[in-house]
Amino acid sequence: MTEDPRPAGSPTLEDVARAAGVSRATVSRVVNGVRNVDPVIQESVRQAVAATGYTPNRAARSLVTRRTDAIALVVSGAGDDPSPEAEATGPYRAGPAGAGGGTRHADEPGGGAGSSFTAEVFADPFFGRVVTGIVNYLRPRGMYPVLMFAETSRARDEVVSYLRQGSADGALVVSTHADDPLPGLITDAGLPAVLYARPSRPTRISYVDLAHQDGARLAAEHLLARGCRRIATITGPLDVPAGQDRLAGFRDTMARAGRPYVPLAEGRFTQESGEAAMARLLAEHPDLDGVFAANDLMAVGACHVLREHGRRVPEDVAVIGFDDSSAAVACRPPLTTVRQPVEEMTAEMARLLLDRLAGQDRAVTSVIFEPSLVVRGSA
Repeated sequence: MTEDPRPAGSPTLEDVARAAGVSRATVSRVVNGVRNVDPVIQESVRQAVAATGYTPNRAARSLVTRRTDAIALVVSGAGDDPSPEAEATGPYRAGPAGAGGGTRHADEPGGGAGSSFTAEVFADPFFGRVVTGIVNYLRPRGMYPVLMFAETSRARDEVVSYLRQGSADGALVVSTHADDPLPGLITDAGLPAVLYARPSRPTRISYVDLAHQDGARLAAEHLLARGCRRIATITGPLDVPAGQDRLAGFRDTMARAGRPYVPLAEGRFTQESGEAAMARLLAEHPDLDGVFAANDLMAVGACHVLREHGRRVPEDVAVIGFDDSSAAVACRPPLTTVRQPVEEMTAEMARLLLDRLAGQDRAVTSVIFEPSLVVRGSA
């Protein structure tokens, strides 16, 4: 009978090294996330880890690497302490399948159930895509996000303190307001972080963003190609760079086509604000035949109002959204929309942050993704 070569106890680094045919030191470097190991050897070690069932001792690993394997995913606004309930950042570690893995109940400390900010975040399909992209990148690397909300000054201070104490290795920040001071607070403290979307004020922080103006151009060109002649737009908040850029790109394309005047109504990136904006536009321009909404939720709201007023989509009024979110597919008819590759963008955020943590690239940088038009039934 062949003797089982595995030890009776838990597998060790030596067991993995024997299985992979490399040194114990090489296994240690791979397990601890050191990046200067040949990719072929890394894969061999990972296969040996899986074959032996080796599980790293996280406490011991943290002592060696001074890393927690936790990344703070911070959803930040710019409020000023509106209520005690809105104060709680309530950090929790997302489960392997996504943010739902560690959700607090509303009656638990730090649940933040009274905060309209957190309610709006979870109601927005964009946020689910953000979490998906980040978790899918971090999980294979043995890391998980700690979700934090920072919509008040106290909550922002708690985020900075949490990072300074080494409770997380760095931060991925999704800011919902142009005047959000958190990115500046984090960089002033010398903490590693990457931001989703270009900051509205000069800040030495790496960020990932979309070519928003180019996306709006795609929408304008499609409406014009359909023969729409009386085109309006529902903008996003015009104090947010993305809202400004989408409006600028749409207006510029319309002007180049000899359409210098584009009726507009400002929204807040919510379905309700899209409904209100569409109602205003119909009241002022009842003969419009094309609408570009600066995100899908507002486009869905526009479609609802158009139906209520007896307008068929797209026969009477063509509607285009922006983002290519789950709301676009659920809409009836399904929305033609400008795709923002959120999952790929947030994975790139995580990659930039991990590269900085590994010491590979400490320079501030930006990565701009290209949009594309997804044609469905609404236009």
